[in-house]
Amino acid sequence: MGVPGRGWDRPVTTSLPRRAFVAGAAGLGLGLSGAPALVEAAPRIEHPFTLGIASGDPEPTGFVLWTRLAPEPFADDFGMGGARRVPVRWQVATDERMRHVVARGVAAAEARWAHSVHVDVQGLQPDREYFYRFFVGREASAVGRARTAPAAGADASELRFASMSCQKYEDGFFSSFPHVLADDPHFVLHLGDYVYEYAMGATAGYRGTPVPEVCRPAPRTLTQWRARHALYKQDEQLQALHAKVPFITTWDDHEYTNDYAGGWEDEQPGGAPAARAAAYQAYWEHQPLRAALLVKQDAVRIYRRLHWGSLAQVDMLDGRQYRDAPPCGWGEAQACAAAYDPSITMLGAEQEQWLAAGIAASTARWNIFGNNVMVARLDHDGDLGDLLWHDAWDGFPAARNRLLEQVVGAGLSNPVFVTGDWHSTFVNDIHRDFDTPGSPVVATEFVGTSISTNGDGTPYGPYYGPMIRYNPHMKFFDGDRRGYQRHVVTADEWRTDLVMVDTVGRPDSPAEVLRSFVVEDGRPGAIEV
Repeated sequence: MGVPGRGWDRPVTTSLPRRAFVAGAAGLGLGLSGAPALVEAAPRIEHPFTLGIASGDPEPTGFVLWTRLAPEPFADDFGMGGARRVPVRWQVATDERMRHVVARGVAAAEARWAHSVHVDVQGLQPDREYFYRFFVGREASAVGRARTAPAAGADASELRFASMSCQKYEDGFFSSFPHVLADDPHFVLHLGDYVYEYAMGATAGYRGTPVPEVCRPAPRTLTQWRARHALYKQDEQLQALHAKVPFITTWDDHEYTNDYAGGWEDEQPGGAPAARAAAYQAYWEHQPLRAALLVKQDAVRIYRRLHWGSLAQVDMLDGRQYRDAPPCGWGEAQACAAAYDPSITMLGAEQEQWLAAGIAASTARWNIFGNNVMVARLDHDGDLGDLLWHDAWDGFPAARNRLLEQVVGAGLSNPVFVTGDWHSTFVNDIHRDFDTPGSPVVATEFVGTSISTNGDGTPYGPYYGPMIRYNPHMKFFDGDRRGYQRHVVTADEWRTDLVMVDTVGRPDSPAEVLRSFVVEDGRPGAIEV
């Protein structure tokens, strides 16, 4: 818990930019006309910041700040005493002691959004470290750290980031997070499965801690989804990482249900089913995402584009919400001609057009695709057949070919796919056409293992390992370890370290670099160091 901070009520060294205040109001659907309602006296709420604080989506002049007020996260009204709208004050400073405040404002934490706050701070300096905190009445949050991206077109000398996915709460501690924090990355790319939707027992598996009753059923309602996210957000290691490192997130399947495709499994007349709408809303409520991404209550536009000066363009993809049902069958199935129908899509027509425009316009040295499922082909049975896993891009080869055709046709500089989902580690060469032997390598892919999913057991090595010989474009595979990937990008090369923890059975596990790879500027494909 924070304590009442000094400095809010005294004059600050830099006056609040008008646009910074507007961002705080507009981020909750309020214009300037809504501002007076934000300065009403806050109700007395003790310990409101139990779910932590976070920043995300850094831009050259700002970033998103997030928190959610929940004194009792698993109570019917979250311990908010029936409050409908609570004013939350926020500050951004250039120093950790919050003496040199450069932006501040008031945002409304509304009950309809679970009293979450998404402040789109603007008007800051590019490529700078900042510090931030929130207030409700005299209660103060901890001080967090955020940063802005380099200016558009600036010659950024380096980008350091971590990529991760698949953090199932009951399967183990998030033992990688202290190591990510020690790496001091510019940001984290979280590639999906931030929470899991399975029913839980009375105690949380490896952790052995009690699970609140509201968290035990498989979530289908908004109340259940909010509770599931709150359970994860109470993790101290997750809170510590969010507080100090900006996150750029996308989702995969378990933020709703396993291996789903759009709404095909449970589509109802009139739009998205209530269960999926609840899952999407709860995800947005618990992530440092701009308010503008909440298109409507049952739709979040999660795909978006960020830049790191002239060094890197980051396209975060949504490979779930708009995809067609896999034409050849769900999960493991034989390839079939239907998947080559050009109307079949993985990303949906609108996202495909957005991505194609971004690829054509990119002037970045490195082009990063934050991607939820594997792009590379994984042939399961060699000459015996065409057995593939159709939940990945293998189930949508026509869509994959369109994407790679755009990459090649635009002469895109150094495309790299950074992928989650598999609970295993792959380092892949991406060929222009996996159906044509000898087609050129046009991109690189790093597929990360899980943070905790599968725990220290249930290795995938015995399952996937025998398949690797059928897939010479796969330069490395490991199916047994948990961890994350550390990426350091300069103008000349991209280096990825595969960082693995010894165990997720305890929170303070040591970690080591299992292997390291580089991608040279202008030469697609990874080379082991």
